[in-house]
Amino acid sequence: MSEWVKSERQAERERIRRSHARRSASIATASTVVFIVLVMWVVTNSPGWPRVQEKFFSWKHFSDAMPDVLSGFMLNVKIFLIAEVLILVVGLLVALARGIRTPAFFPIRALATLYTDIFRGVPTILVIYLVGFGLPALRLQGIPSDLVTLGIIALTLSYGAYVAEVFRSGIESIHPSQVAAARSLGLSHGKTMRFVVLPQATRRVVVPLLNDFVSLQKDTALVATIGPLEALRQAQIHVTKTFNYTPYLAAALLFILLTIPMARFTDHLAARTRRRRGV
Repeated sequence: MSEWVKSERQAERERIRRSHARRSASIATASTVVFIVLVMWVVTNSPGWPRVQEKFFSWKHFSDAMPDVLSGFMLNVKIFLIAEVLILVVGLLVALARGIRTPAFFPIRALATLYTDIFRGVPTILVIYLVGFGLPALRLQGIPSDLVTLGIIALTLSYGAYVAEVFRSGIESIHPSQVAAARSLGLSHGKTMRFVVLPQATRRVVVPLLNDFVSLQKDTALVATIGPLEALRQAQIHVTKTFNYTPYLAAALLFILLTIPMARFTDHLAARTRRRRGV
């Protein structure tokens, strides 16, 4: 067989596309550089810049606070990783409970609906306060007193409600004909959900789930309100000692370094999904 060779017209089209892509990239780069330089010029020439530079961009305070802030940030990562797993489990169980249509299980469906309505309506920081200070006050046997554990419980309750709705939307996006086909083959409702519905639903909701977890990573800082020495709390300790706000900048930088790669990975998955669907 003869080897396929591009026609001159096809080669010309590809050359033009590459040329347009290079020109667009050059224009985008130039405009970005000009914008950054303009913003920096405006900021550094503002009347209050010397004071802001002293209070927010002190290298001495940054280097002094960074070891403690970094140590606290490791606790943020630990909270995030544990809460993420628990949230997925709680969210999936609640979504499945809301999908039960058997009359005998109506109380379970009603409780699942009530849970999502309440914890999506209450701000996360209030949930952390209520769990962090309310549960220990009950003095019931078996209730944890560790502040980190209480913070994880609060984040799980709050984000579990959002993730449950994400899972539910994915489950309901599966066409009923697929469920009917699975049942006609003799699969039970449980096996239909396990082998037919959930695998497809999970793939469809990966991007919204990752967006929720990007927000979760930032909201681990709210646990500082009940006392754990995570990144924000460590920064606050240094600020109260020096009255310089640079430690807050150090904490913000660590969160940015973690959340931006997650956000870009989410964008990559979203773009890949669009390409697969031909959009």
